[in-house]
Amino acid sequence: MSGRIVTIVLLVATLLAATLLATRLGAIRIPGNHQGYEPGQPLAFSHRLHAGELGMQCLYCHSGAERSRHAGIPAASTCMNCHRTVTALFGALRAEDDLAKQEKRKPRLIVSPELQKLYDALAVSPTTMLPLPGRQPSPIAWTKIHNVPDFVYFDHRGHVAAGVTCQQCHGPVETMERVRQMETLEMGWCVNCHRQVNQTGVAGKAVHASLDCVTCHY
Repeated sequence: MSGRIVTIVLLVATLLAATLLATRLGAIRIPGNHQGYEPGQPLAFSHRLHAGELGMQCLYCHSGAERSRHAGIPAASTCMNCHRTVTALFGALRAEDDLAKQEKRKPRLIVSPELQKLYDALAVSPTTMLPLPGRQPSPIAWTKIHNVPDFVYFDHRGHVAAGVTCQQCHGPVETMERVRQMETLEMGWCVNCHRQVNQTGVAGKAVHASLDCVTCHY
């Protein structure tokens, strides 16, 4: 009887050890793998709101992806195409309009704290959208999320031209309040994608995605 108990205890201990080991091994990453990286930004831009709820196209802001290696960060002036007139979330603006009607006055200008950071960076008044005297514009110090080593050459142009969606590499950014790195961006991940699309095509089109080392390393 005691022999059975010892066997059971050893079996349970072995299973627990194997489970813990598997968990630890799953957490091991190759150096340079920043999957899950989700840094805070100087201005809390919501991709969920802009790309998701409002349906803005990725290339409207990241137009560099069509003509450059880099997708790039949109200039603050691009933001101002909308935010010259939109100074806060619709709910906050509507609440102020309703309150102004009840109090029989003109609505006050509502400026969200995050958009105030945009106007501060541009050194403009949210009331008039004119430059503030004695103030100089300053760039917004965005934190880059998706990085590859210096010895890797990646070009957005070819991928966009082939019909590869942004989500294929960057994940469902339209659902993200704060953007994070979804994929490993390791060489094997890229190579496997090239092999797959050479067999299945991209968006119904046949493609030839290079498997030659010098395409990405030269």
